[in-house]
Amino acid sequence: MTFKKMILGVVAAATTLTLAACGGATSSETDLVDTITEKGKIVVAMNPEFAPFEFETLVDGKNTIVGSDVELAQAIADELGVDLELSPMSFDNVLGSLQSGKADIAISGISATAERAKVYDFSDAYYTANNVVIVQEGAAGNLTSVDSFAGKSIAVQKGSVQEAVAKEQLPDAKIVSLTSNGNMIAELVAGKVDAVILEEPIAKGYIANNAGITLSTLELDSSETDAYAVALPKENEKLLEAVNKVVKELVDSGQYDQYVQEAYDLSTGETE
Repeated sequence: MTFKKMILGVVAAATTLTLAACGGATSSETDLVDTITEKGKIVVAMNPEFAPFEFETLVDGKNTIVGSDVELAQAIADELGVDLELSPMSFDNVLGSLQSGKADIAISGISATAERAKVYDFSDAYYTANNVVIVQEGAAGNLTSVDSFAGKSIAVQKGSVQEAVAKEQLPDAKIVSLTSNGNMIAELVAGKVDAVILEEPIAKGYIANNAGITLSTLELDSSETDAYAVALPKENEKLLEAVNKVVKELVDSGQYDQYVQEAYDLSTGETE
């Protein structure tokens, strides 16, 4: 299968990287793409807890980061003619790694919001997804409106767009910010929180792998938060151009959507 063959070539890097190895900040005179070419590798920050976009699984007995965003990262590395090095970290550190120089770009289901664009540059959108609410099956019939979530505890990932969505759209709920998606789902399954907010493809993956949870019929407004894009440090036009070229090719051809489906099947055990 194409997806399986491609993921075998991906090297999952150690979380800790030195600033010198990553090239650090760039100036207006030297685009980051030049630094990447000189290093012979591109370091991509990623939080591997967003199946089907990025997650860990066993490949030939080795724990490996895979997913549709990994395929995107590999395509960008191929476009630049360099190796791919993945730098796994918590989501609330992904964007910050660009400022510290620990990563060259960040790909992790990142929504390109206006607020984030003040600090980072973003590629063209490569995927859109709605925010949804996950609840326990037994409570689904009672949690169907904004008012029904008043006083309820809702888990969101710290530093994510969903954290802001919950605070803005469910103002009377109790927001519980956690660093790990897996921990959020575990808290829901155990009944320690009443709901979890995630992007729809990610939510469906967790639902498929955890009994007793389902989607609420409550519809959240995702109109300004659902566009995923590659994040880059400011003022790196050559790199941004190269990334946008790859994004356009994968999106226009439908290849990225195929990566998402293949990764979803892998994450839910629906493929060999």
